[in-house]
Amino acid sequence: MTALRKGVNQREVMSAFLGINLFMLFSYFSSTVSSPLYSSSCQLQGQFHLNGMHKTGDVVLGGLFEMHFFSTYPDLSFTSEPEQPTCHGQAQTMAFAIDEINRNSLLLPNVTLGYSLYDNCNKLGIGFRAALSLASGQEEQVLLHETCVGTPPVLGIVGDDSSTRSVAISSVLGLYRVPMVSYFSTCSCLSDRKKFPSFFRTIPSDAFQVRAMIQILKRFGWTWIGLLLSDDDYGLHAARSFQSDLGPSGGGCLAYTEILPKDNDPAELKRIVGVMKKSTARVVIVFAYEGHMIDLMEEVVRQNVTGLQWIASEAWISSSVLQTPHLMPYLGGTLGIAIRRGEIPGLRDFLLQIRPDLHHNSYGNNVVNQFWEHTFQCRFAPPPAGWVEAGGALCTGQEDLESVETEFLDISNLRPEYNVYKAVYALAYALDNMLQCEPGRGPFSGNSCGNLQKLEPWQLVYYLEKVNFTTSFGDQVSFDKNGDVLPIYDIMNWMLLPDGRTKVQTVGEVKKSAFKSEELTLDEDKIFWNFESKKPLQSVCSESCPPGTRMARKKGQPECCFDCIPCSEGKISNKTDSMECTSCPEDFWSSSHRDHCLPKKIDFLSYHEPLGICLTATSLLGTFICAVVLGIFIYHRRTPIVRANNSELSFQLLLSLKLCFLCSLLFIGRPRLWTCQLRHAAFGISFVLCVSCILVKTMVVLAVFKASKPGGEASLKWFGVFQQRGTVLVLTSVQAVICTAWLLSSSPAPHKNLQYHNDKIVYECVVGSTVGFAVLLGYIGLLAILSFLLAFLARNLPDNFNEAKLITFSMLIFCAVWVAFVPAYISSPGKYADAVEVFAILASSFGLLVALFGPKCYIILLRPERNTKKAIMGRGTTKP
Repeated sequence: MTALRKGVNQREVMSAFLGINLFMLFSYFSSTVSSPLYSSSCQLQGQFHLNGMHKTGDVVLGGLFEMHFFSTYPDLSFTSEPEQPTCHGQAQTMAFAIDEINRNSLLLPNVTLGYSLYDNCNKLGIGFRAALSLASGQEEQVLLHETCVGTPPVLGIVGDDSSTRSVAISSVLGLYRVPMVSYFSTCSCLSDRKKFPSFFRTIPSDAFQVRAMIQILKRFGWTWIGLLLSDDDYGLHAARSFQSDLGPSGGGCLAYTEILPKDNDPAELKRIVGVMKKSTARVVIVFAYEGHMIDLMEEVVRQNVTGLQWIASEAWISSSVLQTPHLMPYLGGTLGIAIRRGEIPGLRDFLLQIRPDLHHNSYGNNVVNQFWEHTFQCRFAPPPAGWVEAGGALCTGQEDLESVETEFLDISNLRPEYNVYKAVYALAYALDNMLQCEPGRGPFSGNSCGNLQKLEPWQLVYYLEKVNFTTSFGDQVSFDKNGDVLPIYDIMNWMLLPDGRTKVQTVGEVKKSAFKSEELTLDEDKIFWNFESKKPLQSVCSESCPPGTRMARKKGQPECCFDCIPCSEGKISNKTDSMECTSCPEDFWSSSHRDHCLPKKIDFLSYHEPLGICLTATSLLGTFICAVVLGIFIYHRRTPIVRANNSELSFQLLLSLKLCFLCSLLFIGRPRLWTCQLRHAAFGISFVLCVSCILVKTMVVLAVFKASKPGGEASLKWFGVFQQRGTVLVLTSVQAVICTAWLLSSSPAPHKNLQYHNDKIVYECVVGSTVGFAVLLGYIGLLAILSFLLAFLARNLPDNFNEAKLITFSMLIFCAVWVAFVPAYISSPGKYADAVEVFAILASSFGLLVALFGPKCYIILLRPERNTKKAIMGRGTTKP
C-alpha cells in the first residue's frame, strides 16, 4: 500500500481540479468546433486508451480499480509525443459479485447487471478521466460511428481505492449526485456530507481506526504512547484524532509525536529513533506506510532499539516486506488494525473459469489478455518483432491457471476484495429496493418511483442511504448519515514461530453496531508478546495511584505524569487513580490505609469496660453497705447511741445515701434522653436530701445543747420532730423546683460529640443549661457549707459522744471532694467527665457514710459497753 493509495495530497487534488476544467473545456471544443485537427466523431484526439473490461446489461455499474501488476511510465521530456502509461492487471471480484447477483433469483429478478471496469493505474489523472468517462457515457472504444450517441451512463461507481482520487472524483460526481462507493478510501475528510453528498464507502474512516487503537490501549492499560506519522493528510488527520480522543477522557497521553520525513532524511530518522530510545514510552503507534517503515526500521536496527510494542495502522499491518528475519526481532508481537477479512464462496471457481478472448483483444476488453500474458510469460498473436526468435512463447488461451503460483487464486486473505464485494451488493440492494417501489407511494416528487427505462443516479443515492443487509459472512452493511459503513476491523498480531517463520494471525475484532458503541473483542491468549516475560509490558508515565491516594499532576507535564498523594485523615479513595479524596460521612472515619470508611468507634462510660465495671461495683458496694448499716441501726434502734442521735434522721440519711450511690449508675452506660434528664435530677435531689438531713441533725445538736442551759427549754419546743421533717422536706423541695425548671427550660440531652477524637464518636449528655447545672451544684454547696459552719460551732460541746465533730469532719470531706470536682469535670473530655462526676458522687457518699456512721457501728458492734446513756452523756467513764 502506498501513500498515493491512502493519503490525500493537497497538491494532487489541486492539479486534479485544474485537470477537470481543462478536460471539460477540451471535450467541448472537440465536439463542437469544425477543425481538421479533430475528427467528426466525439473521440478526443491525442488521448490514450483506457484499460478495462466490460459486460453489457440492463443496468451498468462502473468500477475504478488498481488492476495493474506493473507500470511503465513514459519519458516526459516533451521532445516527442508523450507515450501513455501501459497498465496490466485484473478486477475480477466485482465481476464475480455481479455474476452472482445475476444468478440470484431473489435479488433484482428480471434485471441483468452489467459492468464497466477501468484501471486507474494508480494515477490521479487516469483515474479521473476514467470516472468522467463512466459518468458521461463517452467511452470512445464503444462509441457509435460518426455520432455522439454512446452506451447509457453507469448508475453507480465502485471505487476509488485512493483517498486522493476519491476526493477529486467525488467532488465532481457529487455535483450530479452520481453515487460512488469506495472500498479503500479511509480519509475522515470524506465524511463531510456537504462536500461529498453522493460518496459512500465500505471501509471505515481513519477516525474509527484511531478509536479502535485507543480501545486496545485501554485494554492493556497503556497510557504513555509514542506516535509516528506520515507527512500527509493521512497522518495529520490521525494526529488530530489522537489529540482529541486520547485526552483525559481517553485515558492516555502522547509522550512524543514525530512526523516521518518524506525524503527519508537519515539525520532526521536518526533523531526520531533517538527520541524513541530515550523516551519511557514503550508503546509506539505508527500511522504511516510500509515505505516509511522500511527506512525507519533500518535506523531502529542500527541503534538496536528493542523492547517496544508496535501498534500498526492498516496501511502496513499486512505488509510482507517488513516480515523478514532481519526485522522480526524488533517487530515481532506487533499489534495492528487490519481491514476486515471476509470470505466469498465460489470466487476461486469463478477465477479458474476465466479465459482470454482471442478474437476481441481490443482496448476495451484486454485486461484478461494482459493478465494471461503476464502470468504465463507469453504473447498473443501477432507478437512483437523478434519475440518468438528470442525464445518467447505464443499464448494459446488453454494454459492451466492451477499449474502456476499466482496470488490471483489466493482467496485466503480477502480484505480489499471483501469490501468490493460489499460495495457491489450495496448498490444492488439499493437498486432492488428502488425497483420494488409501488407507483404513487414513492419517495420522489409526486410520490413517483424510479423507472427501469429511465433511471437516474441521484435516485439511487436516496436508497443507498437506507440500504441495510447482511453478507453471507455475517457482517451487517448499512451507511450512516455521513455515508460511512458500520465500521469493523480485524486485530492482527505478528507471531514469530520457533522455526523463524512469521505468522500474521487474527486475534480479535473491533466493530460498531447500529445500536451499540464500539466493541472490542480480543483473545489475549492467542497474542504473541515479543518480550522475555511473554506478557504485555507496561507503558505509563507514572505508576497507578493505589486506593488511599490521589493523583497530583506534575507541573508542566502531561496528564499521565503525576505523583500519588496519600489522603488526609477522614478522607478516602477507594479506586485506583482517583483524582480526589472523598470525605467520609459524619459517623465514619477513614481506615489506616485510607481506602475505605469505617464506622467511628462509639465512646461512652460503658458497663463493659474496666473503669465502668469498677465504678459500678463501687456504687453497688456503697449501696450494700448503706443497707447493712441501715439493718444494724434498725436492729439496734432502741440502744442509746441510735436513739441519742435522732434515729429517724439517721434512717433518712442512710436512705438518701443509698440513693446517692444508686444515682451514680445513671452516669454509666450509653446516654439516652431519659438517663440524661434523670441523672442530674436524681443526683441533685439525693444529695440535697442527704445534706438536709445532716443540716437538721446539726441544728438538733445545737438545740439540745441550748436546751440544757437554764431557760433553753423553748428551743426544743420550736424544733421538734415535725419541724425537723418539715425542714428536710422544704430544703429538698427547693432542689426539686430547681431541677424541674431546668428540665423544662433547657433539658439535658444525649449528644454525639465529634470534637474530642477524629476516629471516635463520644456519646455524652450535654447539660442543656449551664446556669441550671450551676444552680443545682451551688444549692448543694450552700447547704453543705451551712452544715459545716454549724457543726464547726458545735464541735466542742461537752458530750462524750459529740456528733457535731463527726458532721464537721464529714462536711469537710464533702466540700473538699466537690471543690476538686469542678476543675476536674471541666477539663475532662467525654466519658471521663462522667467518670469524674461518678467518682465525686461515690467519694462524697463514702465520706459521709464512713464519717457519720463508722464510729457508731464500731461502738454498736465492737464496743457495746460504750453504748449506754451514761457513757454517751459523759457521766461515767467506761474503759475498754
